[in-house]
Amino acid sequence: MSEKTEEMEGDVVRRGDAAYHDTWSAMLWNGLKPQRFPDLIVRVASERDVPAAVRLARSEGHRIALRSHGHSWCGSPLRDDGMLIDLSALDACAIDPTSRTATVQPALSGREFVAALAPYGLAFPAGHCGPVALGGYLLSGGLGWNSGALGPAAASVRAVEVVTADGTTLTCDSAENPDLFWAARGAGPGFFGVATRFQVSLYDCPTAIAETSYVFPLTEVEPVTRWATEAAERLPPNVEASFMLATASPEVTTARPRPKTISFTGTAFARTPQEAARCLEPLRDCPLANRTLYRKVDRPTTFEDLYETASSSWQQGHRNAVDTLWSDTGYTTLLPALAASVAAAPSEQSLVLAPLWPASRDRTLAEDMAFSILGETYLAPFAIWDDPAADADNMRWLRDTMRIVEPYGTGHYIAETDLTADPSRARRSYTPAGWERLRQLKAAYDPEHVFHSYLTP
Repeated sequence: MSEKTEEMEGDVVRRGDAAYHDTWSAMLWNGLKPQRFPDLIVRVASERDVPAAVRLARSEGHRIALRSHGHSWCGSPLRDDGMLIDLSALDACAIDPTSRTATVQPALSGREFVAALAPYGLAFPAGHCGPVALGGYLLSGGLGWNSGALGPAAASVRAVEVVTADGTTLTCDSAENPDLFWAARGAGPGFFGVATRFQVSLYDCPTAIAETSYVFPLTEVEPVTRWATEAAERLPPNVEASFMLATASPEVTTARPRPKTISFTGTAFARTPQEAARCLEPLRDCPLANRTLYRKVDRPTTFEDLYETASSSWQQGHRNAVDTLWSDTGYTTLLPALAASVAAAPSEQSLVLAPLWPASRDRTLAEDMAFSILGETYLAPFAIWDDPAADADNMRWLRDTMRIVEPYGTGHYIAETDLTADPSRARRSYTPAGWERLRQLKAAYDPEHVFHSYLTP
C-alpha cells in the first residue's frame, strides 16, 4: 500500500511499506542498482504535487533527490535517507510550430519528443538513447543528435519552470531569474531545484539522414585513427562523427568468438539525399577500405533506425557503468592506448565511445550556461554486463580503463561521469569559475541544503 496526503494526488511510499521494494527497483533504468535507500519515494501525479512534496520534505527534515526517468548511469536519484521525488508522470509536450518552440515536461523521453515533432517537420537535438528523459538530459547540458550543428541541447532551452527549496515556483529565463536559468542548463544532478517544465527552440527536421561507416579489426586502431581524424576535419558541422572500440556486432560477423573492432561512423543530417552524400564525401574514399570487416557508404537511415541501433548497445535491464573524459590530447594517442583494455574486457558488451566534437566545434553555442566544454576530444568507456557475480570484475575494468587515459584528462561530463569514482568528479565537470558560481548559487537558493548535492564516493 502507498500513503495518500491531503495536499498531493500522487503516492507516498515509505521504506517498510509493502510497495517500497518494487517502487525503489523501478527508479533506475539500469540493471545495476546501488544499495542506497531513500526514506520515502513521492510519485507525483501532476506539477501541483511538486511544491507539496518539497513542503513535506521540509516538514519532516528530509533532503530531496529527483528522478525523471531513471537513466542516471551511477544512480544519482537513489540516495540513502531523505526523499526521492519521482517525476515520471510529468511527460506532457505542447508544440507551437508557428513560433518553432515546444514546452515539455521532464519525463518526456527524447524518442517520444522526436516522434511528436516529425509531423510538423521540426526537430530537436534529443539524446542518442531513446529512453533518456528530457529532464536530466537538459539539466546536464545534453549531448545528442546533430549537436555539431545545433550545439548541446541546453543551448536550445529558452525558459525553465523551477520549484525552489522553499516551495516557490519560478519562471527562469535570460531576463527573469537569470542566475537560476544559467544553473539549470548544466548543473545536472547537483541542481538545487525541481525543473518541472522547459520551453525549447525547435529546428528544421532533416528530411534526409545518411550514414557512412567502416569497421576494422582492433589491431588496425593506429592507421584507422590517423585516417579518420584527418578526414573528419573536412566534414561539415551537420555530420556527426564518432569512433567506437567494441566487439563486432552480428551485422559485421557471426563468427564466435566475435572479434574486437574499431569503427568510424559519420551521420549526415541533411535536406536531400544528394546533400547528405555531399556532406559525407570526405569519408567516401578510405585508403584502408580493403582492410575492413564491414562497411556501408551513404546509406539512408532514419531517426527510428538510429534509436534502434543505440538500443542494441544500451539495452534496458543490462548492468551498466560508465565514465567520461574530456582531453586536449588527440585520438591518435588516446585510442591506441585503450585498445588492449578493450580487447581484455571481461564482458563482450563493453565498449569505448569517442564522439568527435560532441558539443559542436562552435564553442559560442555553449556560452552563458553552467555546462562546460572542457577539451578538444572526448571519451566514454561503458562497462555493460549481465551477471551480478561479475560486478566487481566489470567495475574494475572500467576504473582501470579510465586510469589509462586520466593523465591526459582535462575534465568530465556531469551527465555520464562516474561520480562514485572520485570526490573530484563533480568539480572537474566544470570550469573553475563555473564551479564557484554553482557553489554560490546553491548557497543562495538552497541555504538549508534541502536538495542533495552531487553524489560522491
